[in-house]
Amino acid sequence: MNDTPTLAEALEDLVSAEDFLDYFGVPYDSGVVQVNRLHILQRFHDYLARQAPGLPPEDSARRGIYRQWLERAYTDFVASSAQAEKVFAVFHHSGKAGGGSTSFVPLARVFRR
Repeated sequence: MNDTPTLAEALEDLVSAEDFLDYFGVPYDSGVVQVNRLHILQRFHDYLARQAPGLPPEDSARRGIYRQWLERAYTDFVASSAQAEKVFAVFHHSGKAGGGSTSFVPLARVFRR
């Protein structure tokens, strides 16, 4: 009997950015992660969502791909910032009719999947 958890089972136990980075063996600077943890995880999710239709079914192949995209998501924030990367809609500013800008995000867009 194999006691090694499947990738899906292992992912269920990961709760923080550090958990993900440690699990996939991605070296990281804790200072970068502390400031950008949610942005890193969202970017990782976004990268995987784009790859989903073409992901192989084997856990070992998926682990390698997941590691690659997590490392890419992390490195996106090593030399950049959350404001520059604009992962979340709140960082997308639009012009207002009377001048200035807003980052208003309607609730319908927040909960859209």
